[in-house]
Amino acid sequence: MDQIIVGLTQAAVWTGSGIERRDMEIPTLESGEVLVRVDLATVCGSDLHTVSGRRHGACPSVLGHEAVGHVIAIGDAVSAVEVGDRIVWSVTVCCGRCARCVRGFTAKCSAVRKVGHESAESAWALSGSYARHIVLPRGTAVVRIPDTMPDAVAAPAACATATVMAALDAAGALDGRRVLIVGAGMLGVTAAAAARERGAAVSVLDRDLQRQRQSRAFGAVEDDGARTDVAIDFSGSSSAVQAASGRLDVGGRLVLAGSVAPGAPITVDPEAVVRNWLTITGIHNYEPRHLHQAVAFLRDTGEKYPWESLVEAPVPLAELESVLRPTPSGILRSSVAPWAHGLSTRSNDCPARPAGVASR
Repeated sequence: MDQIIVGLTQAAVWTGSGIERRDMEIPTLESGEVLVRVDLATVCGSDLHTVSGRRHGACPSVLGHEAVGHVIAIGDAVSAVEVGDRIVWSVTVCCGRCARCVRGFTAKCSAVRKVGHESAESAWALSGSYARHIVLPRGTAVVRIPDTMPDAVAAPAACATATVMAALDAAGALDGRRVLIVGAGMLGVTAAAAARERGAAVSVLDRDLQRQRQSRAFGAVEDDGARTDVAIDFSGSSSAVQAASGRLDVGGRLVLAGSVAPGAPITVDPEAVVRNWLTITGIHNYEPRHLHQAVAFLRDTGEKYPWESLVEAPVPLAELESVLRPTPSGILRSSVAPWAHGLSTRSNDCPARPAGVASR
């Protein structure tokens, strides 16, 4: 082992009825495991689904899977990282051997384990990012982060941005194409910028008109209601999916990425699919290459788009429960700084924003 870390760390544990801050033991690292000091964690919508009861998850557990941190110890094995590296890490950990992994669907590994989704009473107790430390099992995909990239920009790469990269892969070549994005949350505005960077003409729809307008700062234009070549849904709304499918032009492609909780079924007209050469596909989570693409995309567009403005100023770990709720319109991600002390300066009436970022 490169460095021996012993003692306790603090974690916010989801109990099924609320959040408890607990001291948890830092385990002796197994071969290939990595111990990371969590610098900042952002709050993904799937964690909001868990605490609201829309999604079943292990309980008790340490939630959180969008984060950035520094490597402070490595198990006794060859590793892709070194102590001191600043990294983000994949949501999923695969076996690499099953039929799904061999076919390239490692995110759907038959024995998949997921950051922020495992029981706090299991062998992988420190699996979530709402803690001062997290243990990454051997085989977790990690990517180094440039020192110039702010924590608030880097953390969403681990879920939102990487998932967008997977959705755009499923959408195919976008240069010169018309792209309709449904849902102007963190994934939707990220997808708008990413599709625009790939040469698409992008429009965004959201029932929250402020968020829809906000997407224009990320490459979107006003939607004209016309036919589209590609529609990507991040809303998870069956009615929105149905409407988007009706907008597809000949050869159009519908990519579903937001339907991660039970919802009403939609109707598909087989004749329309056949006569119009339509394609309907879905993506869930992402592959390691998408995490690398996400970091590169954020690095290359850091000066072009106001990524930091989308993330609310962090609260300390003790205040995690206060941000496990939907964010205000202009803010798409709450955040937690596990090492911060004292009360946050954030106000429920007027959320604080990172220094230098104007209120939107």
